[in-house]
Amino acid sequence: MKKVALTSSFLVGAVALAGAQPQPNKQPPESTEIWSPVPRVVTPGNLAPATASGLTAPSDAIVLFDGKNLDNWVSAKDGKPAAWTVADGAMTVARGAGDVRTKQEFEDYQLHIEFRTPAKVEGNGQGRGNSGIFMQGRYELQVLDSYDNRTYSNGQAGSIYKQSMPLVNASRKPGEWQTYDVIYTAPRFNKDGLMVHPPYITVIHNGILVQNHTAIRGTTPYVGLPVVEPHGKGPIQLQDHGNPTSFRNVWIREL
Repeated sequence: MKKVALTSSFLVGAVALAGAQPQPNKQPPESTEIWSPVPRVVTPGNLAPATASGLTAPSDAIVLFDGKNLDNWVSAKDGKPAAWTVADGAMTVARGAGDVRTKQEFEDYQLHIEFRTPAKVEGNGQGRGNSGIFMQGRYELQVLDSYDNRTYSNGQAGSIYKQSMPLVNASRKPGEWQTYDVIYTAPRFNKDGLMVHPPYITVIHNGILVQNHTAIRGTTPYVGLPVVEPHGKGPIQLQDHGNPTSFRNVWIREL
């Protein structure tokens, strides 16, 4: 009975939030920024030489990017072939090419992905190495150069964008490869489109826990509050935010 009551309370709260949500175009983006507290800095351990090129995919994984081509990816805008660049085992944002997404769609999974922000530091705050990894094409795990780079806490690397700040700042220096290991459970909806349980995400950044079974409250917009949208399976989507951020060694295990 207690479990049912909690679920009912969540549904009532979600409906109330949806009904009371202000129009996004009436709010400035700053209205959802959180600047305090600031996650403390934790220095990640070093990669051993034997694994410096990344973690080998397990035998049951679906390899989404192996450093050779973008055959498993398309443009998120129109489904045409992905136009990011591929060189030296990495795919890199091609400015103006737009977001890319996987052809295959997923529900519950373990995801491994490695990223590198530009070694040459340009800009500050959200202008440094900005990209994002969208679970099911909707919920953004922020990618950013957060090494000695102050920005709003729920927008730094390891955050669920504009929702949940990371437990700590585990970022490496600009130009160094970093890892995200993600455990993701998709939301479930009833026949009326109401969310009966939210998506949950656990994120390990460079070997350090930064999101611990965190509930995602809805979409992760730049402006406005989260929105609950009923959906089924969805792709992994990588963001073109205008910075030449690179990715490599991307694989996923369906759960």
